[in-house]
Amino acid sequence: MLLVLPGSLPGHNEYIKACRASKYAGAELKKNVEELIQWQIKRQIRKKFTSVRLEFIWYEPNRKRDKDNIAFAKKFILDALQATGVLSGDGWGQVIGFSDEFFVDKVNPRVEIFIEAV
Repeated sequence: MLLVLPGSLPGHNEYIKACRASKYAGAELKKNVEELIQWQIKRQIRKKFTSVRLEFIWYEPNRKRDKDNIAFAKKFILDALQATGVLSGDGWGQVIGFSDEFFVDKVNPRVEIFIEAV
């Protein structure tokens, strides 16, 4: 199953910056991003999974951000999959593993997540 999230998601540096701005800003950023992801999940996925393997393909508008900073958004995605009930959890029993690939797409930045039932 494929889930596509349009645009770029905040990375680790953006999250740290928000956390340092005020004691509530980091939580607010996480909440807002997860709500946007949940909306896309509800539009695109009608299935529930017990355990999965995930492949994340990150399409960034440029190469300015480090790959580990970009992939931090995986936390938001996994939490949103759990919040929508697509996954019952995001622990060792539900997420068997994941992989990441990174590309540049100046016109259409996005994240493609391939969800494979295991």
